[in-house]
Amino acid sequence: MYNPARTCAYAIIAFTALAIGGVLAWRALRPHEPHVEIDRGRYPITGLDLSAHNGIIDFDKVSGEGGVTFVYLKATEGADFRDSAFTRNFDAARAAGLDVGPYHFFRFDTEGAAQAANLIATLNGRLIDLPVAIDVEEWGNPAQVPTEMIAERLEAMRARLSAAGIQSLIYTNKNGYSRFVRHRITDADIWICSFTDPPVGAAVEWKIWQHSHKGRVPGVKGWVDLNTFNGDILDYRLWKKINADKEVELGMKR
Repeated sequence: MYNPARTCAYAIIAFTALAIGGVLAWRALRPHEPHVEIDRGRYPITGLDLSAHNGIIDFDKVSGEGGVTFVYLKATEGADFRDSAFTRNFDAARAAGLDVGPYHFFRFDTEGAAQAANLIATLNGRLIDLPVAIDVEEWGNPAQVPTEMIAERLEAMRARLSAAGIQSLIYTNKNGYSRFVRHRITDADIWICSFTDPPVGAAVEWKIWQHSHKGRVPGVKGWVDLNTFNGDILDYRLWKKINADKEVELGMKR
């Protein structure tokens, strides 16, 4: 028998279930803001990563008003690409008193030794303050290259750099860490890109955290990537010294 009150109650329940389901789906599928505000009391060391895409940069402002300690500058990609602003940015950042490290975008479809040779030639004997960062991520790379082949090429690049007396670390995101680093690389520092706090599980030890693609820093026009070091100024200085000592040791073995 038709009961209007019961029918209305069923309708309300169904509508409520749909509304809750819609909210949960929206939360799961909505794009995450590529930015995390961090505790500067816990993470006081700020760093940037920059390339020709950032335009002309006033590094004096970056190091002064911006309160930045270190910068990673794009140097190379694959076996033959060189960032057009690397030399200019390197010299200007050094003159402004910033700690400088180069980064290389790793191509899955290119032999690792050839990529290392491109980077070494681009550095051209420049003294660097921080380990070379090898940017390993799926974005911008062909999808069909097998994981094992990518891992072999990455190890070949790291070995070639080491033979040239150059320390390296790995930059990647969570997917890249799971696919290319976890259970494979245990002797390299990790620079993780993550927009959650904390950035990765407790078992993952990271040195640098890229926590924003939407930072604003005096001296750089537009959005800029923000990074932080995992520790205070004393930890950072010790890390720099350890890497400098390793580079000296590697250089003696060449």
